[in-house]
Amino acid sequence: MARPGRLGVGIIGAGKVGAVLGAALRAAEHAVVGVSAVSEASRERAENLLPGVPVLEIQDIVERSELVLLAVPDDALGELVAGLAKLGAWQPGQLVAHTSGRFGVGILNPVRAAGAIPLALHPAMTFTGMSLDLTRLMDCTFGVTADAAMLPIAQALVVEMGAEPVAIAEADRTLYHASLAHSSNHMVTLVAQASQMLREIGVETPEAMLGPMLRATLENALASGESALTGPVARGDVGTVSAHAQALKEYDGGAGGDILSAYQAMARATARRAGNRGLLRPEQLHDIDEALGAEPEAPEGN
Repeated sequence: MARPGRLGVGIIGAGKVGAVLGAALRAAEHAVVGVSAVSEASRERAENLLPGVPVLEIQDIVERSELVLLAVPDDALGELVAGLAKLGAWQPGQLVAHTSGRFGVGILNPVRAAGAIPLALHPAMTFTGMSLDLTRLMDCTFGVTADAAMLPIAQALVVEMGAEPVAIAEADRTLYHASLAHSSNHMVTLVAQASQMLREIGVETPEAMLGPMLRATLENALASGESALTGPVARGDVGTVSAHAQALKEYDGGAGGDILSAYQAMARATARRAGNRGLLRPEQLHDIDEALGAEPEAPEGN
């Protein structure tokens, strides 16, 4: 017997996020009535995470659903919402939630105009599209945006998926998303760059060397903030910074040029923040900036 308040849920976009959140809602005893899946990968993902759920056309999903979850790329969201509005697909009283980090509920104005209820539910998590993501949701927060009267509904849906809702103001959504992308996405790039250099000097398993250090660094930074900062920039070790910059300049000559520019940008940002905290004197900041050298020119064609 279904629990009171269970919804018929439609998932538009069986990408890594949509399929996982659909499975989480299903685990909370909501009924997933349909899923859209265009590519072979998305169809396979839907089959694995949402077995038995029919793959339907988008308009059919909207027609059957009390809650529509829009898990599509940011740049596709506005056009999709407006297109469905022109078709008269949105229904009064229907819940419509998107998973975009960048947008709040403003992009769902065509939904609101049709009498449906707009919600923004963005998981602050990186997804693999596999069942292990369901476990990760239990330690995850969602950036939630909704009209004040509807915020408890958005929060309740997140709690049912096992996560923690955090209210984000409409005007703050882009900065919220930028903070997550800056930390998570750029971490992947930094690890890839470090692994590349270690591998090219003969370290067979860079992940074994980097893993313990990076895990400790992340734990320390989350626990202690910037007071966990160590290294040559924070110490004002200009000679080492200069040596790093020179070595990376020589290395980047044959490696595409992205590592030196990343090191320079992050070292300068680190130095400024260390200076603001009183760890470096103004003359040390100047010397570090000089040691880092001129920023490399962008490759032609960019």
